[in-house]
Amino acid sequence: MGFMLILIALIFFSLGVLSKQNPTWGWRANEAWKIKGDSEPSDAYIDDMKFRGSVSILFGFFFLTCGLLVIFL
Repeated sequence: MGFMLILIALIFFSLGVLSKQNPTWGWRANEAWKIKGDSEPSDAYIDDMKFRGSVSILFGFFFLTCGLLVIFL
């Protein structure tokens, strides 16, 4: 059980870091198809993705802590 929590933590960490470093990485697949013509993501979208990345990193810390507690206690 603890190793599964650590695996989930690593997934959250990696997605969070990816969202913080490159917030437009999934924009074309998720949002660009809805807009006609050539466009770029808005500043609000970029800020939202950076915030989601931060939250994802926090969830990663939570799951890592829980996983380590399950393994060592």
